[in-house]
Amino acid sequence: MKKALLVMGILLSPLIFLKPSFAYTAYVTDSFKITLRTGPSTGNKIVALLPSGQRLEVIKTQGDWSNVKVLGKGEPAPEGWVLTRYIVERLPWKRQAETFRAENLRLKDKLNEAQKNLAEVQRANEDLKKELEDTKKALKDVRERYKSLRQGASEYLKLKKEYSHIKGELEKSQATIDRLTRENNQYRYSEKKKWFALGALVLLCGLLIGIIIGRQQRKRRSYLY
Repeated sequence: MKKALLVMGILLSPLIFLKPSFAYTAYVTDSFKITLRTGPSTGNKIVALLPSGQRLEVIKTQGDWSNVKVLGKGEPAPEGWVLTRYIVERLPWKRQAETFRAENLRLKDKLNEAQKNLAEVQRANEDLKKELEDTKKALKDVRERYKSLRQGASEYLKLKKEYSHIKGELEKSQATIDRLTRENNQYRYSEKKKWFALGALVLLCGLLIGIIIGRQQRKRRSYLY
């Protein structure tokens, strides 16, 4: 029994010094260029130099070394071994600073764009204010003109009413004048007829008197001779 436990202990002891073997993403630590080797020792051949911030996929860890894939370096991704102490799971400060710098530039661009839009909005607001003032002024003028027209219309209706009354009086007066004119014409015609008849009568009387006087004169003459 003891022998069996000893054998199991010997078999399991390497596992104590091994970290979990599932892959995860890591980065080359700050301000370093590290070597990527063909095996987990400094005696193995150097495959490449990896800069700070290089993204890696950690396949497994063995002691002080980690087996990694270099991401973003073509397909298939280069694979090798690096010292575990030179990789970190967080994004390196340099990469973070570059990210923050890029984000800062993006935010500055957005701020400039927002300021530009704000200036345009302010200009549009000023234009709208001016247009509103012009509209208010035009509305005031229209109201005054409407008031004037309304007063004019009221006066017009009043004058129209007075004109209708005067027109009625004029029509009555004209009717009276026409009637009097007709009556006057009839009277003048009647007077003319009277004067004509009277003249004819006077003329007739004159003729008769002349005839009578002529006869008397002829009789007197006959007596004398």
